[in-house]
Amino acid sequence: MTRRTTRLLLIKTGDSFPDVVADHGDFEALFQARLPDHTLSVWDARGTIPPPDHEAYDGVLITGSHAMVSDAEPWSEALKPWLREACERNLPLLGVCYGHQLLAEALGGRSGYHPAGREVGTFEIALTEAGRGDPLFGTLPARFPAHLTHAQSVLTPPAGAVVLARNPHDPYQALRLGPRQWSVQFHPEFTAPVLRAYLEHQREGLAEAGQNVDALCEGIDDTPMASGLLSRFATSVSDAIG
Repeated sequence: MTRRTTRLLLIKTGDSFPDVVADHGDFEALFQARLPDHTLSVWDARGTIPPPDHEAYDGVLITGSHAMVSDAEPWSEALKPWLREACERNLPLLGVCYGHQLLAEALGGRSGYHPAGREVGTFEIALTEAGRGDPLFGTLPARFPAHLTHAQSVLTPPAGAVVLARNPHDPYQALRLGPRQWSVQFHPEFTAPVLRAYLEHQREGLAEAGQNVDALCEGIDDTPMASGLLSRFATSVSDAIG
């Protein structure tokens, strides 16, 4: 019997900087590059095309964005009921950065500007005890580097959410929001050159905030463990459909 193709949807919530798009591709290209064995269907939540039926896909990924969840843009607010229904249907989800924050808000949590300011760079993430036992995160080492760039964070997780990973800046670096629903503040789709470009775009603001941008640039490294999360999610979806 032939195994059917896994139907993965990528919900696009923003665009990268024009130079990043020119040199490395937009967000959807970054995700696709981490998933060479899968083909992603892309739906731009900011456009006029209505959201697809939940039944049309086996799993969903949600990109980051330069938008801010707390701005409550109409397209972003309109996506929340779709995400809630996806969770009610137990559709596998993985939200990244903006997707992480939006999922939390959709399920009753709160996201907004982090009181300590922006976090940009390659930083160590630590699994919690729950993370070490999680079916998606449990194969990761107890500590691993990840790429981060965000001004907003999940400030209050939804009721029932399980904290899977944290670091000194953000206690909610990864959440399990349901049996097969996860979200992460870090960027598993980013490469070191992409993060370096993001740092350069934010150099002036980071310096004004007292951060050592040259040291942050020197600290950028590859993040194979964090990046592998995308393929592990896709494989888990494939395995579930048989």
